[in-house]
Amino acid sequence: MAQVEATTERIIAAGAEAVFDALADYKEVRGKVLPGHFSEYEVREGGDGEGTLVHWKLQATSKRVRDCLLEVSEPTDGQLVEKDRNSSMVTTWTVTPAGEGKSRAVVSTVWNGAGGIGGFFEKTFAPKGLGRIYDELLQNLATEVEK
Repeated sequence: MAQVEATTERIIAAGAEAVFDALADYKEVRGKVLPGHFSEYEVREGGDGEGTLVHWKLQATSKRVRDCLLEVSEPTDGQLVEKDRNSSMVTTWTVTPAGEGKSRAVVSTVWNGAGGIGGFFEKTFAPKGLGRIYDELLQNLATEVEK
């Protein structure tokens, strides 16, 4: 099995603290900024960063739906890590200042891909598809925090 990685980033016209706080707010903000690829969103524990347990289904393609149960941690300032209890998937969100009143939000997801020909296609196409999904999420986040 090869490791598969998808990374997307965006400059947002809001301070890093405001962007991070919005990302870490699983109770109010996160559910609003998720694109249509996400369904069955539910905060099961916590709801604000570290210690949150959140569930959703991610439909990456018409045939591929991933049932995710994510434990959230904050290993360093400006960083959220979502570890899926149901798979090897780990998503890291990093928010840093990017000039006056701006921030850079980077999302990177890694997981152990399938083997064989299926793994080849997964490693080739999944990062692009997931990148598009996260690009839409970051656009929605920008719209939310730039109000």
